[in-house]
Amino acid sequence: MSSSVRFLDSNVLVYAVVKPKKNVDERLAKIKERAREILRRIDRGEERVVTTVVHVSEIANVIESLANLTKAIEVVESVLNSESVTVLDVTKEDYIEATLVARERGVSVNDALAYVVMMRLGIREIYTFDERHFTSLGVKIV
Repeated sequence: MSSSVRFLDSNVLVYAVVKPKKNVDERLAKIKERAREILRRIDRGEERVVTTVVHVSEIANVIESLANLTKAIEVVESVLNSESVTVLDVTKEDYIEATLVARERGVSVNDALAYVVMMRLGIREIYTFDERHFTSLGVKIV
């Protein structure tokens, strides 16, 4: 896989599409704008990204919980139908390796799963707002 391809973490889509129920502070407003800009570049075909079915499931669950089912379906369909997004399956073995990484590095299992998939594909950059976990894994956050 090309080094220009980046991994897309689920939180980017959540920040981009979920409308907060209360006032947004300046930090959150900047994150939301950055997330929307990333999605605009992906939608225009300027960026190619990879994610997994697990991360799409996270997107669906969080958006359904914070917004509603209709919005969750709309976002998931958009991801699945995008020519700029490759959604990869994961295996039991991927999850076994991810649990080992999670235990060793003290990161969440699904962040470790993203890392495992990235390393297998030679992807070194990720779109995410979870800086703490991915920085500790040595992944470049863009």
